[in-house]
Amino acid sequence: MASDSDARSGEKAGAVRTADGHHVVIDGRRWRATDPSIPDGFRQELVDELMAARRAVKSSEVDARRRVHDAKTALGERGAPWWEERTGDGFDERIAAAIRALVRKRGESSICPSDVARTVGGESWRGLMPDVRRVAADLADRDEIRVTQKGEPVSIRTVRGPVRIIRGPEI
Repeated sequence: MASDSDARSGEKAGAVRTADGHHVVIDGRRWRATDPSIPDGFRQELVDELMAARRAVKSSEVDARRRVHDAKTALGERGAPWWEERTGDGFDERIAAAIRALVRKRGESSICPSDVARTVGGESWRGLMPDVRRVAADLADRDEIRVTQKGEPVSIRTVRGPVRIIRGPEI
């Protein structure tokens, strides 16, 4: 039977976690569990984006499947397993997916790089800030996001101090 922590993780009622906590079993099928280290507020934003993306798939919107993939990757349900070391290209893809999913969810509002680090890093998020900034710089190069400081566009590679991330024209 599902516990309260399963319900908080956005998993279906009736889901049973495996002994290691890495997967849930629903109707006899094993699925990767949502990363339990994602703070509730960010997890809910990602789940909301996932549900919106699934509705977009039904409506045959052009980028809907990419949106679903980004949200599931950001939640830790796809890509590099969340219980393994948080390094390498697989983890960079999770950071990128979290950035894209959060800026889509927030629409015209911005996100802070620390929002992404908290989402993918749990309690050890501060050490991930250089990785988040590096991945954000790559996304900015591809016009998927824009980085601003005090409302003005900046290069996240060279700017010092707090920045905000908004949707770019290619997302």
